[in-house]
Amino acid sequence: MDKAEARGLIDQAYEAWDKEEWARAAELYERVLAHFPDEEPSAAWWYDAALAHKFLRDWDKAYALGKEAAARAERGTNDPAFWNLGIAATILRDWATARDAWDGFGIALNPGEGPIEQDLGPVAVRLDTDGQQEVVWGRRLCPTRARVLNVPVTGGRRFGEIVVHDGAPNGERVSGGNTYPVFDELLLFEPSDLPTWQATVSVAQEADLEALLELFTEHDFGAEPASAVRMLCACCSEGTVETAESVESGEGNGGTLHAGAQTVSFAAPEAETRRLLDDWAATGPGREWSGLEAADTA
Repeated sequence: MDKAEARGLIDQAYEAWDKEEWARAAELYERVLAHFPDEEPSAAWWYDAALAHKFLRDWDKAYALGKEAAARAERGTNDPAFWNLGIAATILRDWATARDAWDGFGIALNPGEGPIEQDLGPVAVRLDTDGQQEVVWGRRLCPTRARVLNVPVTGGRRFGEIVVHDGAPNGERVSGGNTYPVFDELLLFEPSDLPTWQATVSVAQEADLEALLELFTEHDFGAEPASAVRMLCACCSEGTVETAESVESGEGNGGTLHAGAQTVSFAAPEAETRRLLDDWAATGPGREWSGLEAADTA
């Protein structure tokens, strides 16, 4: 392949890219890179080829081509080649490469080996299950993994599961005067073994409901009242949304708490759910619950 032919193939790759024909674009880039891996513009070609495979969710190829792109990127400058490599390496559980990628991007993590398990603060993640989307709060464990702190209303999703999310924001949530970007889920990394239950809960005051939610949180379980869930269209969800919940506990995903009777979802073993509900009901007047039943299909 001569350079004139290579330029023609790169032009075709750009056209395919503009049409979001990711497989075609990646194939054209790779054909050129097989002959010209280290030309001046090759770093961008490696990056685009790796990114195309990320869009295709082909993590083996995104990883292999991402390593080539990162090898040609400047460390410590927030070059996205390192970020995309960090995602692919995390998904493939190559922790040494993931740690080096985050360092190359410019993120200082605690030293160590194996999975990255830090508390990098709250994060909003848009779960995507067969086209059903739901924004939940999570606790960030590394730059691309988060543990879900809400009890999702989407069937099959669970409190405590760990997801891998993208690094490009797609919406915002404002809570307590702070703005948090919303990141789209890329995949479910580790499922949760905590089942979801639902019961009807009656309270005389909002404080009684808050006490119930806090009780489950104290035991590392989840509780989600129906009044704390807000339904949004896709356009609104991808915009800026003011929320009233506590991002520290994951309590709610957009609505507000209120007194009266309503459905509450719980994430805990059945016996523990019943015990905590009984303990809560016994410690204050006007606290009642009934009708506990399984609510998920995970």
